[in-house]
Amino acid sequence: MSEVPSTFELSIGQRAPEFELPTAAGDIKQLASLKGEKGTLIVFACNHCPYVIHLASELGALAAQYQSLGVNTVAISSNDVENYPQDSPEKMVEFAKQYGWNFPYLYDETQEVAHAYSAACTPDFFLLDAEGCVYYAGQFDASRPKNQGTVDGADMRSALEALLNGQPAPKGLPATGCNIKWKPGNAPSYFG
Repeated sequence: MSEVPSTFELSIGQRAPEFELPTAAGDIKQLASLKGEKGTLIVFACNHCPYVIHLASELGALAAQYQSLGVNTVAISSNDVENYPQDSPEKMVEFAKQYGWNFPYLYDETQEVAHAYSAACTPDFFLLDAEGCVYYAGQFDASRPKNQGTVDGADMRSALEALLNGQPAPKGLPATGCNIKWKPGNAPSYFG
């Protein structure tokens, strides 16, 4: 298992790219309709990545806690399901239920949204402010599947609390995880 870091290609303060993606059930969701009153956490994820599995339950709990405070969470899977069928939309439904993800988990079949966000790994996090601009990008916390660290969402919680209190965002350390599984010939130039 090799780690791939976030790219930080989207700048803090930059308006986040809009998107329109289906849920596993085929319902179309737009970023504009998913935004929270105070902010929106976008997570690029997938079902089989050990880095995502490592923090999946805590992410579900964090999302529930902060939704009640006006921050919505949205997960997006951009993996190539032809070569990685375990990341199919049907399995996304099972994964979300298993880990308590009571937020939209969307499927980016064309990988255009991952390209627009310069997402590189799963998980890759983008916290947007109420206006839809990137407020924080970085790791969830310092734990990783092999480092025995506590999964507590400390870095993301610090960013969320700063956002809710009108303070400047903390500087994010890169999220790390498995690379997004790009379709043949679709890997972006920022991906090594």
